[in-house]
Amino acid sequence: MIYIQYLILVGFVVSLSIFLSKYVDALDKKTNLSGAFIGGVLLASVTSLPEFITSLTAIFALNQPGLVQGNVFGSNIFNLTILGGCILLFSKKFKNSYISKSHLMTSIFTIVIFIICFLGMKYNYSLNIGFLNISYASILILILYIVNITKMNDDYSEDLDSDNNLNLTVKQIIFRFIIFSILLVIFSMLLTKVTDKLNSQLGLGTTVGGAIFLGIATSLPELTSSFNLVRLGNFNASFGNIIGSNLFNFTILSIGDIFYSKGNIFSPDKQANNLILWGIVATFIAIGTLHTKKSQKSSMFLGILIITCYIASILFSL
Repeated sequence: MIYIQYLILVGFVVSLSIFLSKYVDALDKKTNLSGAFIGGVLLASVTSLPEFITSLTAIFALNQPGLVQGNVFGSNIFNLTILGGCILLFSKKFKNSYISKSHLMTSIFTIVIFIICFLGMKYNYSLNIGFLNISYASILILILYIVNITKMNDDYSEDLDSDNNLNLTVKQIIFRFIIFSILLVIFSMLLTKVTDKLNSQLGLGTTVGGAIFLGIATSLPELTSSFNLVRLGNFNASFGNIIGSNLFNFTILSIGDIFYSKGNIFSPDKQANNLILWGIVATFIAIGTLHTKKSQKSSMFLGILIITCYIASILFSL
């Protein structure tokens, strides 16, 4: 019964995220917001909303910060696996696609933040100001995220979804966006609670359980939107959605750290360190695809390596 509940909730989360992505695309077409903001911030934030809500639920309702680590790190590696799959299945389109230079910078920022998370867990230093107890790692993550946004180029998105022909006014889009966001929050909270029960039933650690059940489930919106974008021939927006979502996911750790009053969310965890290691390796390989994309065979090989990193991250965490 618990597995059926999990699958039903995953279906709702994915469906709602798809609708929200379409509304974001509609805002892109009907407003003067920059392409960089739409593709790199708003779309990435929407597809990462399940990670955000499930992580906050893990802290407030379940007191399980390990679920947050597993959710974020697991989602980031799985997102890169989506990219690897897209490159492997659509290698010809990838070879001939345009990829913005800003994605390289975002990827480098991602690696730096992975390292900051590792150091944050190893040394576990915090800033204590009254009731606020926040890791220095969280502060650095938020600073780097803001810096990356300000450095984005405006060539981020060519056309997020050419099939999107919503006949709605801006007010109607915003209203529906709010309603669907509220529904997504509710179903994401329920998904977190079901995942916690699954972890207990299967005897998995909270971190690896979060990486498997929450990480995959909350990354399905990225999977859906990325494959749709690649199908439409827009590898640039797909690449940006994956990398942008990963960077946004790190801010979830920082926000969770701010609200977690019982200690530092960056507590030492061997499973989390393993996920971080493979996340760094997979991101380096993703950067490599930008330099080998003119060689179809090389790109396919690197795509396979990215997928292998995800499999290794789970196997070594068990």
